[in-house]
Amino acid sequence: MADAPRPGRLDQPREPHRVRLPRFDPEVFGQWSEGIARYMGTAKFLVYMTVVILLWIGWNALAPQSMRFDPYTFTFLTLVLSLQASYAAPLILLAQNRQADRDRLALEQDRRRAEMQKADTEYLTREIAALRIALGEVATRDFVRSELQRLTEEIAESQKRARKAKKKVPSEPYDEVDSDNP
Repeated sequence: MADAPRPGRLDQPREPHRVRLPRFDPEVFGQWSEGIARYMGTAKFLVYMTVVILLWIGWNALAPQSMRFDPYTFTFLTLVLSLQASYAAPLILLAQNRQADRDRLALEQDRRRAEMQKADTEYLTREIAALRIALGEVATRDFVRSELQRLTEEIAESQKRARKAKKKVPSEPYDEVDSDNP
């Protein structure tokens, strides 16, 4: 029976202790960071930040000495602004990366749509070319009209000839005429 490693023995490796950090949903965290980055990029944020800084400097420069909490070099203000910048930069970068991912997906979808439209256009072009070739073999409306007009004229001409021939017909029956003898 093997002994289980006892704690504190130097001849046995230690079990690694893992620190379990809380897990965050990356999508929720990304949306939250985008919201902050968007707010920090507005005029409203800049105005509020300017007002807070002016009040801070005004209070610490003009208030009685006993009420000042950050003397003239404004070290605490510098620290607060540095802290804000150190959190703002990664949040803005995260928001930019997420936007770049969305842009990349949109570009890929646009590219696929463009390829499909190109294929559809090429197919329709081939179909139109085939129809034009087929129409070359089919009677068009103008062709049918001209043929009907020509046939109407031929019928009218043959009717005129038939009337003329009827007028010239002798009262005697026709003699058989040999077609070889004129």
